[in-house]
Amino acid sequence: MQTKDFEKLVDSALAGLPQDFKSKLDNVQIVVEIWPKEEFAKGGLLLGLYQGVPKTTWGRGQATWLGDKITIFQGPIEWLGRGDEDKIKQLVVDTVEHEIAHHFGISDARLIELKKY
Repeated sequence: MQTKDFEKLVDSALAGLPQDFKSKLDNVQIVVEIWPKEEFAKGGLLLGLYQGVPKTTWGRGQATWLGDKITIFQGPIEWLGRGDEDKIKQLVVDTVEHEIAHHFGISDARLIELKKY
């Protein structure tokens, strides 16, 4: 899949979020990279990465924080999707939602409890 087409899937996933969530993403940069750096993947298959300070821990100390970053990794998602466009699209939606959950302070453990992991 061309990266521009994959980016459209990410844009579509973002557009599908409830307005309440979208309005609170003003300081979040969302980017697509092909594969994660080894230091992030740690031998596993990483679909997305949230880097930043969750909204639940914000305070005066974040006044100089430049913003958060969510990276969606095209290669691993396509690999898992095995060429099935519907599956790739769903993996993108799930990954975008998962990383945005981290932005709002929801841990992996809590996502597992909610059956969203």
